[in-house]
Amino acid sequence: MSTELVGASKQKAESNQENHHSNGQESLAGSSPLHLRIAQPPARNRVQLLLNLAGSLLRETESLAREKAFTEEYNRLQALTLAEGIDFYDEVQRFETGLIRMALDQTHGHQARAARLLHIKPTTLNSKIKLYGIEY
Repeated sequence: MSTELVGASKQKAESNQENHHSNGQESLAGSSPLHLRIAQPPARNRVQLLLNLAGSLLRETESLAREKAFTEEYNRLQALTLAEGIDFYDEVQRFETGLIRMALDQTHGHQARAARLLHIKPTTLNSKIKLYGIEY
């Protein structure tokens, strides 16, 4: 191999190394604005992300409220003493009223959907709403 050919190959390799190092320095020192624009999601996606997050937080809040209501009910039932006597029908009515209100709140007052949540017929739900005088 001639020395001219070896010298040309060596210069080409050194040139490639310099380009590689300079590209690395640019990426470490900071990207160009074009690269930042490509990496950033469009504003529409940010708004949708915020909407999704808000919806998730709302669902979690509703879930926590239901859990708190059940916990409070459980604690109240633990405080009852059978020795003093319990009016079974009053307790059943109070329990049913609470479940119906919760289902109506969940469905924003839509009785047919609330009945589906409770696994009862809409006519049964409607009659219990009237019987117990539930307002929503």
